[in-house]
Amino acid sequence: MSPLRSLLLLAALTTLAAPVQPGAAGAPGAAAATSPGPKDRCAVCGMLVAKFPQWVASIRYRDGEVAFFDGVKDLLTYWHDLPRHAPGRAQGDVAAISVTDYYSTRPIDGRAAFYVIGGDVRGPMGAELVAFAREGDAKAFLNEHRGERILRFDDATPAVLEALR
Repeated sequence: MSPLRSLLLLAALTTLAAPVQPGAAGAPGAAAATSPGPKDRCAVCGMLVAKFPQWVASIRYRDGEVAFFDGVKDLLTYWHDLPRHAPGRAQGDVAAISVTDYYSTRPIDGRAAFYVIGGDVRGPMGAELVAFAREGDAKAFLNEHRGERILRFDDATPAVLEALR
């Protein structure tokens, strides 16, 4: 293997192994684990999530359990109706929410993200909320892909999700 190829491989492995911790450990805004295995399914629709790494989202509970999703829309559907999707769980049990930044494809804090709805980009299940770590990236995407508007986590209500279906 050439020295350049070895260096690139080392850089890629180092990046993949680096911890992602945008918030304090255990804080509600801290990033959840976002590396589903090949058999992990979306906690809402049952789709295999590893097939769509650019859309993976997750919720990590304080006890360490992780629920994976094939996109922000299903994560928020789950979040807004925990009694149905996770009996016995409450929003207070959640340690971290993670979504995938559209441009960098890295996990980011789902509560701090900017979400674009509408436009010409579709997720695995159709219309989707497209996540960004930076507001400037969300604005650029909104303009380039004919999005409707930018939302924050708490703005993505059940009514907004229903309109995406």
